[in-house]
Amino acid sequence: MDLKIKGKRALVLGASQGLGKAIAEALVQEGVRVAICSRNEQRLKATADEIRAEAIVVADLSKPGQGVAAVKAASDKLGCVDILVVNTGGPPKGKFEDLTTEQWTGEFTNLWMSTVDSMKAALPKMRAQNWGRILLVTSVAAKEAMAGLTISNGFRAGLLGLTKSISHEVAGAGVTINALLPGYTRTERLMELGIAEDKITANIPAARLGKPEEFGALAAFLASEQAAYINGQAIACDGAWMKSI
Repeated sequence: MDLKIKGKRALVLGASQGLGKAIAEALVQEGVRVAICSRNEQRLKATADEIRAEAIVVADLSKPGQGVAAVKAASDKLGCVDILVVNTGGPPKGKFEDLTTEQWTGEFTNLWMSTVDSMKAALPKMRAQNWGRILLVTSVAAKEAMAGLTISNGFRAGLLGLTKSISHEVAGAGVTINALLPGYTRTERLMELGIAEDKITANIPAARLGKPEEFGALAAFLASEQAAYINGQAIACDGAWMKSI
């Protein structure tokens, strides 16, 4: 299927590895001019060479204002950002009473304000050209709280409300915004959590971990011309793990 986005320009945040990398690669394969962003310049360059991304943007989204800076840098390199993929690193594990105020504040900047800032920077040009796609990579934890992921459960749930609110404001301008909820996927992040794979897959009806390229394919479709009527949605890619409707 031709997704009709060849020549569009995309910025994928958090794209040096994992799900961000998979999304960037899927977009490149569709002929999109892609800029990838990460705080690790060396790994970013290696990823850009591997997947043939056109540009790199070095930014640390845990720092105030870096979301805006990343969009500006990508726009300078590509001419504009038609497709914005917001993807940030997962917050630390911890029960509520064990988490510090500093951790909450830091992850508010990383998970929440980087999302707000990058969208505010990208939306004016999307509106002006009457076309744009915004994808927020969140987690199934946004709908079903996961033990030990208290910060993620809290902030990512809020991003779903933000997605719905913004969709009402921008749909008339040809802009869509959707949230993607990855389940247990074979990424570096999952390995960092230190959960045995057999314990995870025992609770997944599909009886396996997701593949990053499967998630990338979903993101590429939502960025496509064919997905223009899908707006304000939270779409899971989880092998039927979620029990909620």
